[in-house]
Amino acid sequence: MSDARNDTKKEATGRRTAPGLSTRVLLLTIAFVMIAEIAIYIPSIANFRNNWLRDRLSAGYTAALVLEAAPEDAIPDQLKSDLLASVGAQSIVLKTQDTRTLLAVTDMPPTASERFDLRTATPWQSISGAFATLLADGNRTLVAIGDAPRGAEFIEIALSDGPLREAMRRYSFNILVLSIIISAIVAMLAVLALHLLVLRPVRRLTSSLIAFRDNPEDPSRIIEPSGARHEMGRAEDALAQTQNALLGELREKKRLASLGLAVAKINHDLRNMLSTAQLLSDRLTHSPDPLGRSVAPKLIRTLDRAIAFCQSTLTYGRAAEPAPRLAAFRLRDAIDEAIEIVAPAGTGTLSLVNDAPGDLIVVADREQMLRVLMNLLRNALDALGAAGAQPGQDPKVLFTALRSEGRIVIEVHDTGPGVPERARKTLFQPFLGSSRQGGTGLGLAIAAELVAGHGGDIRLLDAGQAGGATFRIELPERPAQRRAIAAGED
Repeated sequence: MSDARNDTKKEATGRRTAPGLSTRVLLLTIAFVMIAEIAIYIPSIANFRNNWLRDRLSAGYTAALVLEAAPEDAIPDQLKSDLLASVGAQSIVLKTQDTRTLLAVTDMPPTASERFDLRTATPWQSISGAFATLLADGNRTLVAIGDAPRGAEFIEIALSDGPLREAMRRYSFNILVLSIIISAIVAMLAVLALHLLVLRPVRRLTSSLIAFRDNPEDPSRIIEPSGARHEMGRAEDALAQTQNALLGELREKKRLASLGLAVAKINHDLRNMLSTAQLLSDRLTHSPDPLGRSVAPKLIRTLDRAIAFCQSTLTYGRAAEPAPRLAAFRLRDAIDEAIEIVAPAGTGTLSLVNDAPGDLIVVADREQMLRVLMNLLRNALDALGAAGAQPGQDPKVLFTALRSEGRIVIEVHDTGPGVPERARKTLFQPFLGSSRQGGTGLGLAIAAELVAGHGGDIRLLDAGQAGGATFRIELPERPAQRRAIAAGED
């Protein structure tokens, strides 16, 4: 445990010491600007070298004109040396159409380390020559060739590349300093804009997520959207909706957990009480009262069903419904039993009509289907009892059934007020589908689960002109049903 704790602390420390988003954006911006500056620097340093050489060629041509205009013996050697020093050249050669004239030369003619013709040099040759000069060790002799005006073919000067190298390095240093300054300014402006437009909203989202994670049941930790119309504003809206939905889900789960605990406690005592009632109901079978003896079997079956139901607890509490135990039975008999259980003493002026065919055989779990029919009937009776029937109609609950395209279709229709629009979307969800005050919404949720376990479907039909509420159950027709039908026809 201590090792795991230490590893967690190291991981947390590593996360804390990692550079933040602002720092990473700043470094990336500087890196991108420097890359752009390097891309600009490479051709610019080659252009700098070419211009430097052109300046020397221009100065060399001027010196050549002076030397060529004067008589050869009239120019002292010192003046020639001074002219060469002013140009920075070791020799100057002027090529005309017919002759190649060496106008000035030092005591020892230089040996050229590189010849560079500015007239025909390609960009790649200029770049490679510039870096060869910049990275060379010691002074070399460079021969530069360029155009010469006034009818001359070209001018050629030989010079040491040491001064050129120093000039190129000063130029490179200035470019580097300027690039750093530009990078810093651009990076700071980019980070400032990013902070105002992105980082601040992102940090707000992050803070809300962390605060909500620490206590997701606290409504005050839900982010309040800024109302902005950009992407961050929409992200805030989405986060607020998600947090509200999650808060509702957590409250619902907590409520269900509390309900499951309460049901487990109630189930224990209720099962004991029902067992006692079952023992007492057994005595009714020996009662001298004929009514008591006739009611006793039905009461015992009802108590057996209640005890079994408590044994498995509530569907949406702790236990799940068992798999259906399929058996063939007459649907009309099951509807009659549901009516007798839910309304054993009658319903006054309200009529309960079982219009299911007497020969319709269903293969399903009879106990589970009985619970479905009972839940639907109770809902219909509650609706009629609370709000009455539709104007101009008698209070009635009608059961119908038929066989259609390989499915068994069962409908339960009542003439009550119908299902409100607000309850339709959550009609089959526990604790959300009830349309009456004080209802839990479990009846329809349980019915939907039981029907789905049979591979069927249950839904609420549109009211139409008749009004009221009509629930339709569709169950698949099974081979045993077809055999029973065939046997009946025979």
